[in-house]
Amino acid sequence: MAALIRLSSRPSALSAAASRVAARCFASASASQATPTSSSAPLFAFSASSGSAGRKDAEHRNVQWVFLGCPGVGKGTYASRLSVLLGVPHIATGDLVREELSSSGPLSLQLKEIVNQGKLVSDEIIISLLSKRLEAGEAKGESGFILDGFPRTTKQAEILEGVMDIDLVVNLKLREDVLLEKCLGRRICSQCGKNFNVASINVKGENGKPGISMDPLPPPPHCMTKLITRADDTEEVVKERLRIYYEKSQPVEDFYRRQGKLLEFDLPGGIPESWPKLLEALNLDDYEEKQSATATLLDEE
Repeated sequence: MAALIRLSSRPSALSAAASRVAARCFASASASQATPTSSSAPLFAFSASSGSAGRKDAEHRNVQWVFLGCPGVGKGTYASRLSVLLGVPHIATGDLVREELSSSGPLSLQLKEIVNQGKLVSDEIIISLLSKRLEAGEAKGESGFILDGFPRTTKQAEILEGVMDIDLVVNLKLREDVLLEKCLGRRICSQCGKNFNVASINVKGENGKPGISMDPLPPPPHCMTKLITRADDTEEVVKERLRIYYEKSQPVEDFYRRQGKLLEFDLPGGIPESWPKLLEALNLDDYEEKQSATATLLDEE
């Protein structure tokens, strides 16, 4: 198995780190748009003789973040938005497994057997797929990443921490009753494969918990008649997935909390309400405006 390569960074307060990230990303994005370059700085520096990597300080690379959260909370939605904003790849381990399953790669047959038996994919396989993806990104000049769906256990977190430095871990949280309703409203277009949500959520606040409203995410007319429900999106299955997640996730959250890397973010509603608040929590609230303004100026030149 190809080895994941250790990167170096210094622990710092989350807000300060996020501020530096915003400034660094904005500066690099502006420079790359104004003056095209042949390639970005590589994420890894391999040593053919030892198989180890040269250290790359956090100030000279892009973000290395992890997104945690219950199934269906919206990790992919917000991680992908930040991926575009910061110019880093969004790497979802679920996507890596699905891609390998559909390929003729060496792990595809083994994965099919595991999935068909309803077993969990082993840490070794996930690490192998992740290593393969990061090496492919390095070859293309990618810098940094946002991981989605990994780590899910303390063992995975320890493996990840042993081979690379994670700057920040964002833990997205949502009330369980809202999460359940959201999961039961998920729909997939059987033709294009895009995800939508038909649930119109309006939960009143009670016992000190604020109310939450989420508008549906309806499909375009040409997808409307092709919507299907995932076989595992039933109330019984969703509740069991949440039970297993809570059981395994608490130690992972504690692991990163002890390191001072955990940022817990309670989603206040749907994307229109949550996205600005998330940017604010990450000290990136003015970064999106600066990026848009820069793009506008470049378009006018």
